[in-house]
Amino acid sequence: MDKQKTDSIVTEYFHKIYGFAIKKSFSYDEAEDLCSDIIQEVYISLLKAEEIFNLEGYIWRICEHTYSKYVSLKKKHMGISLNGDTFSLQPEPSYYDNYDYLLEDEGESLRKLRLEIAFLTKQRREIVYLFYYKNMAIADISHKMQMPEGTVKWHLNKARKELKEGFTMERTIGKLGINPVVATSLDHSGNPGNGATEFYLGDKLNLNIVYSVYFTPKTTEEIATELGITPVFIEDKIKFLEDNGFLTRTTGNRFTTYVKFSPLTYSCEHEEQRLKMQLEIAKLLAEEYVPVVREAIADIKDVYIPGGNRELLDATAIFYGIRNKSKFSISRDLSKYYIKPTSGGNYIASVNLQASCSDPNYKTTLEPSSYWVCGPMTRQSGKYPAVSSWSVDSKYCSRSGSWGNNLTSDYDYLYEFINGSLTSNTVNDEKLQRLRERQFLTQDDQVNIMLVKGTQQDFFDKIPALSEQVSEKYANYALETAMEEAKAYPPQMQDLIICWNANSLIGPTVALMVMESLYENGTFRPLTENEKITSQLIMFSDILP
Repeated sequence: MDKQKTDSIVTEYFHKIYGFAIKKSFSYDEAEDLCSDIIQEVYISLLKAEEIFNLEGYIWRICEHTYSKYVSLKKKHMGISLNGDTFSLQPEPSYYDNYDYLLEDEGESLRKLRLEIAFLTKQRREIVYLFYYKNMAIADISHKMQMPEGTVKWHLNKARKELKEGFTMERTIGKLGINPVVATSLDHSGNPGNGATEFYLGDKLNLNIVYSVYFTPKTTEEIATELGITPVFIEDKIKFLEDNGFLTRTTGNRFTTYVKFSPLTYSCEHEEQRLKMQLEIAKLLAEEYVPVVREAIADIKDVYIPGGNRELLDATAIFYGIRNKSKFSISRDLSKYYIKPTSGGNYIASVNLQASCSDPNYKTTLEPSSYWVCGPMTRQSGKYPAVSSWSVDSKYCSRSGSWGNNLTSDYDYLYEFINGSLTSNTVNDEKLQRLRERQFLTQDDQVNIMLVKGTQQDFFDKIPALSEQVSEKYANYALETAMEEAKAYPPQMQDLIICWNANSLIGPTVALMVMESLYENGTFRPLTENEKITSQLIMFSDILP
């Protein structure tokens, strides 16, 4: 079936499907999820179908198939008057598993009226409800809502006008109402506090609300239209997202967002060309920068390394230097991109979306996922000022759980073990067990991670910056690449994309490429399984084991 006809059918049946979801769900949140799943199944099925003889039966069979965990919901509709024309409907009976019931004509005008009331603003909708449904007097509404009687009357007149206009409108379902975006990962850059990106955007509806304003600012009503739902179901969610910084109010009472979403398409050829350029830079750094870093930290003696392999310390210093001191820096004010949720934290939120390849037939020779890095992760003890840590997780580490499993308390416990205050007893057994589970302690209670005596600042200050001569070799390419990447993003994201892409040309990916080169060419000997526990992780302390 062609797309135009499919769109027309989905639009025609949307409200009936939504009614089905409402009747089958315990809550409106469940109804929204169920409706979204049904619409997607219907849309995909219609596109694949060539000819359908019983369209209504076909659609309700899809509804029946999609529905599995939801139960019946009773709802009642009472009369409402619009400029003297009265519509009334007796309380509806409980839902019966008979799809013909949904196809019965309830009165197109009544259904349309209920829909348009749902698209009124929250304040105006409440006034209409109190006046028409609850039969409250203007004076009582004025008292309840703490506004002048004249303002209540003005809202009622405006509501009547909007409802009449709504009757002549043909409401459409936006793209996200039929095909919502799906996140493959939810990330952050900065301090996650008590609620990282996944806490706020792990909910599919929240995710699509924020994405709906990504390219074009929208009002609450425009967001609802884009998602194919009524504003009443998303107003609380919009407020929650605004209060926590994921939505930003702009002119005309519209919302935008500074969350970074990845594009919905990607080019394998473009990704590979970028990786190849980064490999060339990694080769250059391995030859010209690595020896400088190793020489700079050669005089550091107050170090504890399990097994005594000094290369573990060198590798971590090299990774830090490339990640932090080898950047081509573009200066931009990025403060507007930092989200400060009410639960604490200060970070830039990123969402990687399920995307399609624009050149699926391109034959790649490099695998981007092999250069995955989590970090850097810095932990500073609030209990012991001398204690902190720096780490990144990659394929050269065996640590699990990434940032969520890297707890500040782990380093507090290890410090207490080293200074002798954490002894084996009933009170401390849980702490010791945690250290053994993370393998920071061996089963025979030997310290199993690297420690440097002193502060992070003192250690990392010893690592030199990349020379201007070397950085100039890739600076122009970094800026050119960043400007090209930014074209795929909306205007409000340009500064962030240009900075991140220019600065990240040399970053964790190149640092890992350098590590790969050093381990493969024999500069560093292969890591043992035990060395992978502390690879690219250093704890800083005023004492050593």
